[in-house]
Amino acid sequence: AKCGLLVVPLIKRKLKEEKAFSVIVNLLDSRSVMGDLGWVAYPKNGWEEIGEVDEDYAPIHTYQVCRVMEQNQNNWLHTNWILTEGAQRVYIELKFTLRDCNSLPGGVGTCKETFNMYYYETDDRAMKESRYIKVDTIAADESFTELDLGDRVMKLNTEVRDLGPLSRKGFYLAFQDLGACIALVSVRVFYKRCPFLVKSLAEFPDTIPGSEASQLVEVVGHCINNSMPLYEPPRMHCSADGEWLVPIGKCVCKPGFEEMSGYCQGKKRKSPSCSKCPPHSVARQTGATSCSCEDEYHKIDSDPPNMACTRPPSAPRNAISNVNETSVFLEWSIPMETGGRKDVRYNILCSRVLPDGRGLEECGPNVRFLPRRVGLSNTSVMVADLQSHTNYSFLLEAVNGVSEMAKDYTKQYVTLNVTTNQAAPSPVSVVRKGYTGKSSIGLSWAEPDRPNGIILEYEIKYFEKEQDSSYTIIKSKETEMVVEGLKASSVYIFQVRARTSAGYGAFSRRFEFQTSPYLTATSERAQASIIAVAITLALVLLAVVAGFLLSGRRCGYSKAKQDPEEEKMHFHNGHIKFPGVRTYIDPLTYEDPNQAVHEFAQEIDVSFISIERIIGAGEFGEVCCGPLRLPGKREIQVAIKTLKAGYTEQQRRDFLWEASIMGQFNHPNIIRLEGVVTKSKPVMIITEYMENGSLDTFLKKNDGQFTVIQLVGMLRGIASGMRYLSDMGYVHRDLAARNILVNSNLVCKVSDFGLSRVLEDDAEAAYTTRGGKIPIRWTAPEAIAYRKFTSASDVWSYGIVMWEVMSYGERPYWEMSNQDVIKAVEENYRLPGPMDCPEALYHLMMDCWQRERTNRPKFDEIVCLLDKLIRNPSSLKKLVNSSHRVSNLLVEHASAEGDCSARTKSVGEWLDSIKMGRYTELFVEGGYSSLEMVTQMTSEDLRRVGVNLAGHQKKIITSIQEMRVHMNNTNSPINI
Repeated sequence: AKCGLLVVPLIKRKLKEEKAFSVIVNLLDSRSVMGDLGWVAYPKNGWEEIGEVDEDYAPIHTYQVCRVMEQNQNNWLHTNWILTEGAQRVYIELKFTLRDCNSLPGGVGTCKETFNMYYYETDDRAMKESRYIKVDTIAADESFTELDLGDRVMKLNTEVRDLGPLSRKGFYLAFQDLGACIALVSVRVFYKRCPFLVKSLAEFPDTIPGSEASQLVEVVGHCINNSMPLYEPPRMHCSADGEWLVPIGKCVCKPGFEEMSGYCQGKKRKSPSCSKCPPHSVARQTGATSCSCEDEYHKIDSDPPNMACTRPPSAPRNAISNVNETSVFLEWSIPMETGGRKDVRYNILCSRVLPDGRGLEECGPNVRFLPRRVGLSNTSVMVADLQSHTNYSFLLEAVNGVSEMAKDYTKQYVTLNVTTNQAAPSPVSVVRKGYTGKSSIGLSWAEPDRPNGIILEYEIKYFEKEQDSSYTIIKSKETEMVVEGLKASSVYIFQVRARTSAGYGAFSRRFEFQTSPYLTATSERAQASIIAVAITLALVLLAVVAGFLLSGRRCGYSKAKQDPEEEKMHFHNGHIKFPGVRTYIDPLTYEDPNQAVHEFAQEIDVSFISIERIIGAGEFGEVCCGPLRLPGKREIQVAIKTLKAGYTEQQRRDFLWEASIMGQFNHPNIIRLEGVVTKSKPVMIITEYMENGSLDTFLKKNDGQFTVIQLVGMLRGIASGMRYLSDMGYVHRDLAARNILVNSNLVCKVSDFGLSRVLEDDAEAAYTTRGGKIPIRWTAPEAIAYRKFTSASDVWSYGIVMWEVMSYGERPYWEMSNQDVIKAVEENYRLPGPMDCPEALYHLMMDCWQRERTNRPKFDEIVCLLDKLIRNPSSLKKLVNSSHRVSNLLVEHASAEGDCSARTKSVGEWLDSIKMGRYTELFVEGGYSSLEMVTQMTSEDLRRVGVNLAGHQKKIITSIQEMRVHMNNTNSPINI
C-alpha cells in the first residue's frame, strides 16, 4: 500500500477479455509483457512501476502514483513507441483504480480525481514532449475509500477512447497526473479489422477500416474458382467497427458449373444437373441450353443469360403542372411497374390545341425543353417559349430497354392539359443602325419573335460606352426612331425592349454604334433649317400665349368650355395617357366616385348570378361563390362580395372603391374583376373564384407538400403581378401572403386593392385602414417613419412574402410586438433564412430588405432572377447555412457608408457594388470564387482573367486593397 492505495487485491482477480464481434489486433497489451514494461516516468519519484502476479502466476504490471500530500504535481508516464501496422484509427483501453479525495486524511496538499492522456505521432522513436496532443481527461466511474481498503474490495474502472485519424508509422502515449491517487492496472492499444470473408461466391481480403468513425471502406471482391460477376463485380463495405456491411452484387457459377457447398463444381456428364430458367422465361425442350421469354416479356442482347425477362413500364404517376406565363414546369412520379428494369427513361410529346376543336398540332421547334424532351432520367422538365393564352396537351411516356422490342405493346401515357397565361414579349433580337450624324443615330428593329399580345410601345435604353451607371430611356410606338443629343465621335450602347398589356419583356442584347465625327453639308443645311424653324415656332408660341393671357384677363376662365379630356388630364395630376398605354388612375381624382366605378367596371345584371354558398365574411358583408352566366359566354365560377343592408352612402363608395381600382388591371397574376352590381340590392363586386383561398392559409394546410420549384413558381407569379402594377404606377401598400389568392393550378394572384393608410400613434404602431389594422411587420421602414409609399416599399413587402412562402405561412417576426419589430429593423436586424430555404432566395430577400430603398431591386429584376432560378434548378440546391437559421435575426447588408455589421458578399455582389459586374463570369471561370481568393490578386492576375482596360484594372485593384485593409483591421471575414 502506498498512501492508502492498495494493489494486492487486484492480484486475486482475473481480468476478463471483452467479447469481440470483429477481428481485434492488439498493438500493445501491458498484461502480456513478461518482463518490465520499461516505460519512462518523469520525475522519477512520480509514477512507480509495481510488478505482481495473478492467481495463475501471470505477470501484472501496475503503475501507480499518490503524491496528494504535496502541492503542484505534474507527473508524466510515457509508453514505448507503438507501431500502428497501417491502422488509421486505434482504440485505447485503460483499467485503473482511483481513490476518493474525501476519504484521504486531513491536511492534503492537493487532490484530483482525474488524469490526462496524450499522444504523439512520429515515424521514428524520437520523443518530444512539447508535441504531445491531448486525447481526453479520464475520470473514474467508481472510486474507493478507506472503508474499501479495510474490506479489501477494489473498484476497477474501464475506459476506452479512440484515436484517429493517424498518418504516421507509430505513436507514443503519455499519462499526466496532476495530484490524484491512482493505479494504472493495464493499458491495451488495439485496432479492429474486417476479416477475410467468402460470401456469394466472392472472397474479400482482410481490410483495415478508414480513419473516420462513420466511414465505410468499399472493397471489391474477387469471384472464386469457376464463377463470374452477375451484373457487376461484387462489393462489400468495411465499417469502423470491423464489420462487413452493405453487400452489393454477387458472383454466379459459369456455364457448366453449379454451386455446391459454397463453391462452383463441374456438372457430372452421366447425370447432368439443369438449373431453373430465370423468371418470365421457359425452356422449349428438355435439356435446353437457353431459355425463351414468355409472351409480352423481352430481353436485349446486353442482358446476362441468367437475368429475368422484362417488359415495358406502366405510365408515369401523379403528374402535375405549374404554369408561369408561357412556361410550364411538369413533374411526375416513377411508374407503378418498371417492367423489372432499372433503365427507365421518359419522353414528352407536346401538342397545341387548335381552336374550335380542330384537333392537335405538334409543338414547333421554337419550344424549348429543359434539360431535354426525350430520354429524361429525372422526373421533371421545364417547357419554355410556349404561346401565351394557348391550350396545350402534354403526353408523358415512360420507356425502358425493351420498349422498342414490344411491337404489340400499347404505350402507356399520362396526359396533362394546361393553358398558358398572358406573358411579356420575348426580347428584340436585332437592332440595326441607319442614319448616323454627329449628334444622332437612327435605329430600327423587328418585332419580337414572340410578342405574346399587341405591342403597345418600345423602350430604348442607351448610354455612352463604359458609362453604364448613367443611362437614358426613351419610348417609341414604332419600330424605328432617331436618337438625338449624342456626343460626336462617341460609342453608345443601345438596348430595346417591348411592352404589352402584360408588362415589359427583357431588354435585347447590347448593340454598339458610333456617332459621326463631322457634319456633312447636307446635315449642316438641315441643322440650320431646323434652328430657323425652331426660332420661328418659338416666336409664334410666345405670341399665342400672350394673346391667351390677355383674353383670359378680359373674359375670365370658363371651365364649362374646357375640353372634357383636358379636364380629366388636369384631375389626373399630370398623367398623360397615350393611346394603348395603360396608366393607373386614382379614383379619388374623380369628383363623383360612381363615375370611376362605371368607367372601369362592367355592370352585371343580377339575374346572371346565382349565389350557392357563403365562403367567408368581409368588412362590408358576406363573401359568397356561385356561377356567373353571361349571355354568349360559358358559365364560370365567381366570388361575390356583398354589401350588407343598412349601409350609408359613404360605405357604398368605400365598398365600390376597390372595384374601380381592380377594374383597371388586366394581368394573369392580378385578381380579375368580372364586374359589379350597383343597380339592385345587395350591391356586389364579382371577381374570379380562387379555389385554394389565401396563400398563407393554403401554405399552412399543405406544410412541406411542395417542391422548391413549385414554391419559386408561386413567388414568380406574385412578382410578375407586382411588376405589372409597378409599371402602371400603382403602389399596393399591403402586399402580404394573406392578400395573395391561389387557384386550383397553384397560380398566385395579387388582391386587396384600394385601402388608404394613415399612421396612428397607437401602442402597436399599426396603420388604420378601412379594413382594420395592417401589421407593421410587412411595411418598409421609410413607409412607417415618413409615409413614403413607393414601388420600393412594395419590394420590401415582397421580401416578407418570400419569407412567408418559404416558411409555409409562418408569422413574420413570430410573437414579437410591432414596437419590437420597428426597433429591431431600425437596428439593422433582419429575419433569418427559413428552414431548407435555398441560399439564392434568401439573398434575394436580403436585397429586398435593404435600408436604402434605391438599393432594392426592381420587380422586373426580381422576375428575371426567379426565371433564371427556375431554368437552372441546380442553383436552388445550396441551402442557407445552418448558422443563419440558429440566430433569431440576421444583420442586413452593409450600407454605402460602411456599416460594420455587413454580411459577407459573393464575388459577383462585390463586382456589382463597384460597377464591374460584367467581369463576374471571368472571375469565376478563372478560379476566383471567393473574396478571400480575390484579395490575393495582382494586376497580372486581372489581365490573365480578361480585365484588359487600364481604368477597370485600377478600379478593381483599389477595391481589393481596401478589402485587405479591412480584413487586417477587423481580423474577420471580408465584409463589404
